Amino acid sequence: MADTRTKLLEAALETLRKQGIAGVSARTIAAEAGVNQALVFYHFGSVDQLLGAAIEHGSQQRIALYRERFAAVGTLRELLDLGRSLHTEERAAGSVAALAQVLAGGQTDPKLAPATTVGLNLWIAEVEQALSRVLAASPLVEFVDVGGLAKATAAAFVGLELYEGVDAEGAGQALDALEDLAVLVSALEDMGPLVRRAVRARLRRTQDHS
Repeated sequence: MADTRTKLLEAALETLRKQGIAGVSARTIAAEAGVNQALVFYHFGSVDQLLGAAIEHGSQQRIALYRERFAAVGTLRELLDLGRSLHTEERAAGSVAALAQVLAGGQTDPKLAPATTVGLNLWIAEVEQALSRVLAASPLVEFVDVGGLAKATAAAFVGLELYEGVDAEGAGQALDALEDLAVLVSALEDMGPLVRRAVRARLRRTQDHS
């Protein structure tokens, strides 16, 4: 049987999924957990601190389910295939929706910003490791900020979660476009060392003049 602290963490996530950030309070979380609302403050000090701990807790649980699949990724296409699966599975689980709700709340409540940073960074770390491995042999690696790209990927993932809620077809087109980009990168890698060197030289010239 889950202890009270774990009940509150899971209840906070469930409240975010069901009611959004506007419906989150000590009372609604405690009701979801089936405990007295005073326990929110006893265990976490404030609702904001509870939300931060809940997002971290939820991210750790969800990432653990994908860690072996991230580690098995060897190409950009495989990473995008995993991203598509992850998008579908996480949307069904509602975990990205919870994170997106706290991100939205952080726009008007600065105290919520730390509530998202740790949880989001856990996802970013997994993506960055996979990107570093996938791009290691690519002629593009010296021109790419892998850490920045991992952050952009995580931000896009959350954005697609919200976008799909209002335009599922548009979100699907966005994912398809990313796959097209992966095909182009793969084609470049298959063109042999002479072409790769030529592309690298052209990219350097472009970078020098930017």
